[in-house]
Amino acid sequence: MDPDALPWRAGLGPVRSRGGAEARDLARRRTLPPIAATARVGGVLGAAVGAWYLTDRHRGRHRSRAGLSRRLRVAFERLGPTYIKLGQILSTGEGIFPEELVGEFRRCRDQVPADPFAVVRRTVEESLGAPLEELFDTFEPVPVAAASIAQVHKARLRTGEEAVVKVQRAGIDGQVRRDLAVMGWLAPLLVGRIPVAALANPPALVEVFAETIAEELDFRLEAENMLDVAMVLAATAPAGSRRQLVVPRPHPTLVTRRVLVMERLDGFAWGDPGAMRAAGIDTASVLQAALLAFLEGLVLSGVFHGDLHAGNLLVLPDGRVALLDFGITGRLDPSGRRGLLRLVMSTATNDVRGQVAAMSALGALPEDADVDAVIADFHLDQPVVDPTTMDAEELTREIREMTKTLLGYGARVPKALMLFLKDMLFIDNAMATMAPDVDVLGQMVTILTQLQSAHGARIAADLGLAPGAMPAVELAGLRSALGVSEDVERLTHRDLQARRRLIRRRLAHHRRAGRPDPAPGP
Repeated sequence: MDPDALPWRAGLGPVRSRGGAEARDLARRRTLPPIAATARVGGVLGAAVGAWYLTDRHRGRHRSRAGLSRRLRVAFERLGPTYIKLGQILSTGEGIFPEELVGEFRRCRDQVPADPFAVVRRTVEESLGAPLEELFDTFEPVPVAAASIAQVHKARLRTGEEAVVKVQRAGIDGQVRRDLAVMGWLAPLLVGRIPVAALANPPALVEVFAETIAEELDFRLEAENMLDVAMVLAATAPAGSRRQLVVPRPHPTLVTRRVLVMERLDGFAWGDPGAMRAAGIDTASVLQAALLAFLEGLVLSGVFHGDLHAGNLLVLPDGRVALLDFGITGRLDPSGRRGLLRLVMSTATNDVRGQVAAMSALGALPEDADVDAVIADFHLDQPVVDPTTMDAEELTREIREMTKTLLGYGARVPKALMLFLKDMLFIDNAMATMAPDVDVLGQMVTILTQLQSAHGARIAADLGLAPGAMPAVELAGLRSALGVSEDVERLTHRDLQARRRLIRRRLAHHRRAGRPDPAPGP
């Protein structure tokens, strides 16, 4: 496939830029929102928040958040596909959003009724300009998946190739635009009134969501994302070896704004490691190789799959990992890419100043932030205190002070950084089933050392270092990132989970005792 010869790629650069700008503009608060749509949304959300305020709010912090999360999830499902899509994004934000919110919104994944086949046929035929029977030998009327923006059908091309066809929902473009305008108007009203993470405040979340969903409404952009990620993976694969991550090929001509025909890939569901092991696949090796390939593409090109979750991954019979659904893709400009590279490598080499500078380059801290002041205020120049050695009072005080300091600096989570963190959190969770007994510290050292070994000259040049001047990977930086003390030599994912459960129990006990919660807000 010659990427430059594909007719549907013509003029996509301005389309991508214009779509993102229009979406951000829709998400900004206007003097007057769409009246009817705002009244409906306000009524549904107002009823949910009002019921929480009168009941769950007075039942303790955990029950309050759980009650509000449940009521918001039900409200989002009533409001339709755009809100369900927002809920799906929230459901992948473990560690970024409150755990009650994440757990509740996991329930609204892929629960959208499918469009009737007659509607699907009309969309495909109008978009591709020919009757269905002229384009496909077979086209299954029942979708294999139906999500908020589109649904996916299995098909066979007239040439005999097995394919899947992604078809956009009828009327979804106009509905999303109306919903974004309403969200942009309502979001500022929620600041400080609902227990959502302070660093992902509602207006910022809506703006990031608007940028994200704008790309999903044009399948030509998704097909281009597939090509871009595939080319990055090909460029970073060692000479003579196969790529560990693979991407389905979009069809050379059967791609439009509302229809995407692509290669069909089959394999093991990501959540079924037992079947993989029964087939002789080493799941720990699969995870390590996939993570290395992901990091290579990310830090060396700045383009990466931005929505990793179990539904978007398959493990092929030969052990390679297939990436699916490229509607959400992270794209870093050159400065942001170098910032992320510096963040990864400075963490690996225990370079605290480099980590702070990287956060500024990524936009998480102001550009003019005083590096020395940040290091002092966050005690980054002091030995790591293992949180499992702290009692509930100390943990609460530490979290409160850190949150206060972050807000004082005007810290935020930009889109690309949020997508990166979401992906890393997914990979962390994947270890629980794919490699629960593998030494996390040893695996991180291996992956980062391989990254340095394969691309050391490029990494040094990007970071402004002399060739061969890259420091070695240090366990101290990795221990610090995981919050463990210097005497820990080996740490499995089971160990990490046990540590996290201990911390959650202490904080929960602290809340039940009626003491103040560390997070700001009600």
